[in-house]
Amino acid sequence: TPKSHTKQRISFQIPNPSKQEIMSAKDQVTAAIVKIDDFMAKYPTVCMYDKFEQLEKKTKKSKVFFFLGAIVALVSTIFFVGGMKLISDVATFVYPAYASFKAIDGGLPGDDTQWLTYWVIFASMNIIESAMPFVTMWIPLYFPVKLAFFIWLYHPQFLGAGLVYTKILRPYMGPYLEGMKKNPQSPGVSVSSLVQEDKKDS
Repeated sequence: TPKSHTKQRISFQIPNPSKQEIMSAKDQVTAAIVKIDDFMAKYPTVCMYDKFEQLEKKTKKSKVFFFLGAIVALVSTIFFVGGMKLISDVATFVYPAYASFKAIDGGLPGDDTQWLTYWVIFASMNIIESAMPFVTMWIPLYFPVKLAFFIWLYHPQFLGAGLVYTKILRPYMGPYLEGMKKNPQSPGVSVSSLVQEDKKDS
């Protein structure tokens, strides 16, 4: 007698999100849009806040969407032109340069330590990459790791460059710096004195 085979129907049930879950997701998106908008308002010149606001008035769409679209287009263009290395170079230079100019004009106490240390590390990494280019090929995901490290160095939430100076550079370089201060041939002109003289002349 032939064996009878029973066919079992397998039904796939796609869970339908509840109204509460949908509302929660919308609230999260709205909160994210508000945070990005606040960030744009905090740095209006860099983020071209006024131009995106004009687009918002014309299209009745949030300026945040245009801002994010511009970032995606810019990053894609940079990646197409120079790959991950160029993205890393741009990301580790643009904002720190902007923040350094703000610190020169009159930043908070400790800004000079933060940004001077950052540029010393930045220059050191560039010298290493130029002298030993094989390092970038030997270390897996070198440029993403480098980018993450430099973001940690300059991000306002971490300010890792100041920590590197306090915990690593200062304990070892301190004695040498004290010796240079006692050297009568050390230059006595500082940037702050030049700025003050310029303000007096104007």
